[in-house]
Amino acid sequence: MSLDPETAGKLKRNADGLICAVVQEAGTGDVLMVAWMDDDALERTLTTREATYFSRSRGTQWIKGATSGHTQKVLEVRLDCDGDTVLLTVEQTGGACHTGDHSCFDADVLFTSIS
Repeated sequence: MSLDPETAGKLKRNADGLICAVVQEAGTGDVLMVAWMDDDALERTLTTREATYFSRSRGTQWIKGATSGHTQKVLEVRLDCDGDTVLLTVEQTGGACHTGDHSCFDADVLFTSIS
């Protein structure tokens, strides 16, 4: 599998060759998680519609939900204006966070002015 050259040319990768992936739930608009992708993970995601990421700690790709069953069906992928972040809109099954929470942003609210 190889990322389309036109798409690859638009990406601005970090020093490790990765781009940031922000994951948003389609139905609610909730930001579920932030992860990293290499070119192969992005290509696999675009091809299969299964959210695939790159684990910096393990140095390998992983498909969201492959072991937990908490899958992400990818509905849309957008590239930001700087080319260094993709936004995935997904249908989430189960918790998105490795803790089992719905979102990785459920644990600590540092500030809110929302009533």
